[in-house]
Amino acid sequence: MKLHSTNTNQYQTVTGYSQGGVEINAQPFDHSLLVLPETPPRPWPVDRFEDLTVEHFETLLAETPDVVILGTGERQRFIHPRLSAPLTSRRIGVECMDTNAACRTYNILMGEGRKVLLALIIEK
Repeated sequence: MKLHSTNTNQYQTVTGYSQGGVEINAQPFDHSLLVLPETPPRPWPVDRFEDLTVEHFETLLAETPDVVILGTGERQRFIHPRLSAPLTSRRIGVECMDTNAACRTYNILMGEGRKVLLALIIEK
């Protein structure tokens, strides 16, 4: 396998994560947020996994991502298909995984040049 170094300094990269939050480009966040490669992270008004609604996913349509990676917290949880229907009906993939895996997957896809949206639920 041939490995290449990729410079991602101009992009929003997950540089750390823990139970209580994440770091994007070494800036800590302790609330739910949306991360895209080329725009600064912004708050996402979701306090708990159980609070997710169709409207939370409809707001993601404006970003026109190829795929949404949903970080569900300490453990992987799956959303009901009706919640992601606004995205999947437009052929936008939605993958649910625990937050640590979501952060790693986002970095990989972002490094490949994919238009990936990381939606993280950070419960307080």
